[in-house]
Amino acid sequence: MSKRRSFTGEVVSDKMQKTIIVRVMQMSKHPKYGRIVKKYNKFKAHDEKNTARTGDVVKIEETRPLSKDKRFRFIGVVRKAEIPHVNIKEQAE
Repeated sequence: MSKRRSFTGEVVSDKMQKTIIVRVMQMSKHPKYGRIVKKYNKFKAHDEKNTARTGDVVKIEETRPLSKDKRFRFIGVVRKAEIPHVNIKEQAE
């Protein structure tokens, strides 16, 4: 059984080589007021094959330090990002 933390989150940036930034949302109940509070964290994760794209929902797992900020590795894509449909208008000459 693994003691490593694993999170599921949305890829915010894939502009670096072999690195993605994943935004993870955690919901918790406020101790005094009882309201559900959303908390967001951003983690840098190692993506060896550059498969994840911005908007994808991915799974990451804690690992040994890979660089100054990178402490997670990319496990897999849970859901691909939906590409918005774009209508191209033809110009009349």
